[in-house]
Amino acid sequence: MKNIFIIGLATIALAGCSLLKSEAISAPQVKNEVATSGQIETVIGLPIRPGNVMATSDGRVFSTVHPNDGEQGVQLFEVTGANSYKPWPSNKFQSPKGQYSEATIDTPLGITKDDAGGLWIVDMGQHVGKTRVWGFDIKTGALISKIDIPTDIAPKNSFVQDLVVDRKNGWIYLADIPNPAIIAIDMNTNEIRRFGNHVALQPEADAKMVINGVDIMLGGKPTNNGINPITMSADNNTIYFGAMNGKSWYSLDATLFRANASDEQISNSIVRVGDKPVSDGATTDSHGNHYFTNLNDNGVDVLDNKGQLTSLVRDSRFDWPDNVSLDANGWLYVAVNQLHKTPQFTGTVDQGQPPYYIYRVWVGR
Repeated sequence: MKNIFIIGLATIALAGCSLLKSEAISAPQVKNEVATSGQIETVIGLPIRPGNVMATSDGRVFSTVHPNDGEQGVQLFEVTGANSYKPWPSNKFQSPKGQYSEATIDTPLGITKDDAGGLWIVDMGQHVGKTRVWGFDIKTGALISKIDIPTDIAPKNSFVQDLVVDRKNGWIYLADIPNPAIIAIDMNTNEIRRFGNHVALQPEADAKMVINGVDIMLGGKPTNNGINPITMSADNNTIYFGAMNGKSWYSLDATLFRANASDEQISNSIVRVGDKPVSDGATTDSHGNHYFTNLNDNGVDVLDNKGQLTSLVRDSRFDWPDNVSLDANGWLYVAVNQLHKTPQFTGTVDQGQPPYYIYRVWVGR
């Protein structure tokens, strides 16, 4: 049965963004004249954990701050240099420590860009008590929209952390991990819908998370997470997804959401595309190649458009590669944050050791 709710969309025009800078940890840059496939460069070393990173076509780099890193006083930032970053779009939208409100970003994680110059984040709202989606104009920093998702669509125990945006057709698709489902927002009618109860959204029993020989626990139990990576084809007509604890990559027909099709019709459109690793983030390029973070093997894998899964990177520095983002110049940006060393996973103290990094990997044009 379809679950549909009417939501409000706020559209607000704002002034430019702050130029305040914060200190970042110095990291050496690799500057080869000719890049080779799989070559790794350090973008920035940080004293705070990046959540998800997003790179624009003109070389700007943005990142959320991971909610597991505690209160840092900044939730969304832009990299301004090898050793610096600034709150973005301005300090106005950041939540000072312990001060959260309807007008400020709370606990964001997923970040993406659309095809019309917009930057979008999903804000899990762990302090304000509801999941929200924020959209900003990349050039001006102006707020495009802020969408509140009601709790019957994203319950309080949800962890809605990944999203893709089809600005052309006016749709947003999000992944809810603990209550495995795809949440679809129609920005044209302000309706919101939850699609779940399908095996493809669920974790797979044999997809264990084992990093550096250690079984990874979450809340005292072995990690067992459902749908997390979610991506979209270049024509916006196909959604790709898979479970975090899963080895299968699936597709479904996005036009069915736009046509208000039944859950059964959407379920019947789901196809297994190929293999994937145990992963956190993923992205799909314009040629239909899929890039995954590989948590168990400290790396990044590629499922090409012919269905073959291969390794792109294996490197001990990729200590929980959280997500990936492609720019227009052949670089794949990777946020690395040692997430499995946070108290939510260890059950004790934070065992992470800064700096935390944003890297980039050459994949070619």
